[in-house]
Amino acid sequence: MNRTDRLYALVEELRACAPRRLAARELATRYEVSVRTIERDISALQQAGVPIFADVGRGGGYTLDKSRTLPPLNFTPAEAVAVAITLSRAGGSPYSRSARTALHKIVAAMSADDGASARELAARIRILGPAGNDDQASVPAVLEEAVLARRVVRLTYVDGAGTETERDVEPVTFTASGRGWYLTAWCRLRGGCRVFRTDRVRRAVLLEEPAPDRSSESMHGDIPPDYVVRPLEFV
Repeated sequence: MNRTDRLYALVEELRACAPRRLAARELATRYEVSVRTIERDISALQQAGVPIFADVGRGGGYTLDKSRTLPPLNFTPAEAVAVAITLSRAGGSPYSRSARTALHKIVAAMSADDGASARELAARIRILGPAGNDDQASVPAVLEEAVLARRVVRLTYVDGAGTETERDVEPVTFTASGRGWYLTAWCRLRGGCRVFRTDRVRRAVLLEEPAPDRSSESMHGDIPPDYVVRPLEFV
């Protein structure tokens, strides 16, 4: 069994046995590998976002939270690759790190045959980009958390003229355009709605203060007449 198939099998084994814990030595015997290999596999799954919990000592072992996992999905290999292509273009967007862990979960939840077919098809997809552009600028994780938790955030921001300012803002929405991603927020320094390019945020600190509830529609009053703002939809 190769490592990819073993990772999938480990997830299914832990899901089937939950809430009973399985010891690393028991799993190592079952898959004919070393205990250290099992520990590395479990660590890789945890880093990919699979909710595996570990207890140490006598009677300890690994278990998986069933309430936070998916049963085997009926994604076709082509559907899984389509999702992977979309997520591969998410660099620099909000929650791009979450996009990667979501893809790991999708593939891990597919059947072994479909997962293998998806990986084989993905190997025949190529994405052309400028050299040295592997690490695209990403929206700071603090901004993601600020929008998710609706909390005030303190920004160090550089505007188009190169002027750096520090300001507390109340985040409302992320907005995408052909030029990149923007944070729309109520700026306390200026006393009004402002739009911040996320790649110009030099530092962001999440404050404890909850942000007031503001209508997202009221924050997009300066949109050009030939443009329209559409919410992200799941269907």
